[in-house]
Amino acid sequence: MDDEDGYFPASVAATYDESTAEMSEPGVVAATVDVLANLAGDGSALELGIGTGRIALPLADRGVPVHGIDLSRSMVARLRAKPGSDAIGVTIGDFATTKVEGTFSVAYLVFNTIMNLTTQAEQVACFRNVATHLGPGGCFVIEVMVPELRKLTAGQNVVPFHVSPTRWAFDIYDVATQATSSHYVEVVDGRGTYRSIPFRYVWPSELDLMAQLAGLRLRERWGGWSREPFTSESGKHVSVWEKPVG
Repeated sequence: MDDEDGYFPASVAATYDESTAEMSEPGVVAATVDVLANLAGDGSALELGIGTGRIALPLADRGVPVHGIDLSRSMVARLRAKPGSDAIGVTIGDFATTKVEGTFSVAYLVFNTIMNLTTQAEQVACFRNVATHLGPGGCFVIEVMVPELRKLTAGQNVVPFHVSPTRWAFDIYDVATQATSSHYVEVVDGRGTYRSIPFRYVWPSELDLMAQLAGLRLRERWGGWSREPFTSESGKHVSVWEKPVG
């Protein structure tokens, strides 16, 4: 990772909102913000990996004070170009270890961002970092996919997730190390581009143990932001861990 912006340099930030447009649909954003605003109550929120502000801006618009942490200055620059961003504080840094001032009622990681931490040690450090920022009764919320290993047949380690005449995208899994990577190939005007991003997939039970190590306990787990039940068929989960009072 040579770029100071990590895996989200200016070239990625420039098209990030367009490439994730389905996650910015009003219904998707509203359901997410409803949950986070409810958990924040009269307190404030800390977003890890604030990016271009997809969730932070509407949450702040609901009257919740929001502070964000992000490694990518290019992503934050996109946030700063949007109306209402002046109300949001941002600290540049690695959200697994970066400290900010204040105590928060809710901290959150959405859209699989916990997997941007590519080692178990970094993911554990993130939980511990969040715990130091939460007040008693505060909550840590993570939205993350369930690893798609059921899609792998014997001897296979690749799962495609987008195929079109000009763009192909696929994930590569290493089930021995829980390492995975997303790969993107695109052809525009006869010229091809390629990029890849590494991740570390993580199971719900493993996240629960990380929370326990940080002094947090599971409060709720749903299959999505509409609080639907989490089942063996769920493709993702939204989990809420709480810092005990006292």
